[in-house]
Amino acid sequence: MALHVLTAVAPFYQSPATDRVRLKTELSKKPADPLQPSAPSKTKLTTIETKRIMSVLDEAIHKVELVTLLSHVASNLEKLAGELGEDTIRALREHADLCQIFLENIDYLKEQEKQVQSQEEAEEEGWLRDRLFSIELQRSSLGPLMQEIRDSTKNILRLLLNNPQATRVLQKQAPDRTPEAQRFIASLMELRGFLFEKLLTSPMEARDKAQFIQEITRRTMRNQDLINTLEHELAARVKNRDAEVEKENFVIQELKNHLHQVLRFSENNLIRTKQEAEKQQKADFRASQARVAKIQQEIQLLRSQYHNLVMENREAEQALRKKKYKVETEIENWIQKYDTEMGEKQEELEELELIHQEEKAQLEELKQRHSVLLEEFAQIRTEREITSKKKMEAEREMVRMVRAATLIQAVWKGYLVRSMLRSKKKKRGKGKAKEQEKGKKGKGKGKK
Repeated sequence: MALHVLTAVAPFYQSPATDRVRLKTELSKKPADPLQPSAPSKTKLTTIETKRIMSVLDEAIHKVELVTLLSHVASNLEKLAGELGEDTIRALREHADLCQIFLENIDYLKEQEKQVQSQEEAEEEGWLRDRLFSIELQRSSLGPLMQEIRDSTKNILRLLLNNPQATRVLQKQAPDRTPEAQRFIASLMELRGFLFEKLLTSPMEARDKAQFIQEITRRTMRNQDLINTLEHELAARVKNRDAEVEKENFVIQELKNHLHQVLRFSENNLIRTKQEAEKQQKADFRASQARVAKIQQEIQLLRSQYHNLVMENREAEQALRKKKYKVETEIENWIQKYDTEMGEKQEELEELELIHQEEKAQLEELKQRHSVLLEEFAQIRTEREITSKKKMEAEREMVRMVRAATLIQAVWKGYLVRSMLRSKKKKRGKGKAKEQEKGKKGKGKGKK
């Protein structure tokens, strides 16, 4: 709480500033960045609402600049007493006294909190409870004091704004502001520039700017994904290299331990027998020299391998960077190609629309002709149907006459055949009667 309150009041009483930043913000005259969207088409505010907004912000910046000069005025009241006026000097003194009291309360509160933190583990719980209660009372008293400081600041601003000559004198006499106050004013000026550009920007330009930002964001995300992939690969390779180096260091340490053990063993044997120890020492020394040489060769080989791996990784990184640049250029080329192709397709579409309109007119004309031809075809078809019906009736009449003639001929032929059969039957009946009579006569003669 104490630190928060101190931070809120500290800019009023720190090292001050000299020159005042201009209130008028203009559009930047720097060369256009290819990655930045185009500037607004307007250069001046046209509506009353936007002008009111900018005037409110300008007034707020002007008041902030005056507030950041109060610390210098409070430290130089005697020099500026004849130029600022009695009311302003009296208000500034009251404001300085309030701020001094506030800072003293803050310092006292910080000391009390440090004492409470250092005595938290003490056994005197009653003393600690009383101290915490006094700290809370002290904190509660800071609120009205802060409100008085705010009211005093407003009163000083009112007096300075009513006295333009005192404001000009104050701005000329004020030394450099604190870096915090200067950064705050610069932030306000930057906010004013953003707001000014926002008010000048039309909805169409804002939409184009949003689309441009989305495109840049997508490109950045793709590039970031590629960079993350490369970083992961590099981290994996570095990790493998560190693991190999660690293994080699472990082997070297094992060999050193083994060498140390051999030396200790040789020293123990030296105590027993000097002659044997000297011989054994020479043999061990030679063996150790050979091992050390071998280990040094292995270390040199590992260093060369490490250097080669580093060079390979750098070459791979360079190749990937070239590949990334190539991919970005290809994407830009594809975008340009897409724009040109879309323009050509648009022209072809317009030509096809003209052809479509002409063919549509021809189609309407053909439809009219087709309707006339349909009427003529209907008439011809009705005439053909009447002719075909008459022809079919004539054919049916002919078929009936043929059938009737065929039937008559068949009946006549049947009658002739039956009459011939009847005549033949009569002749056969007479012949059989004569044979029967001759038979009877023959039988009678035999009996006799």
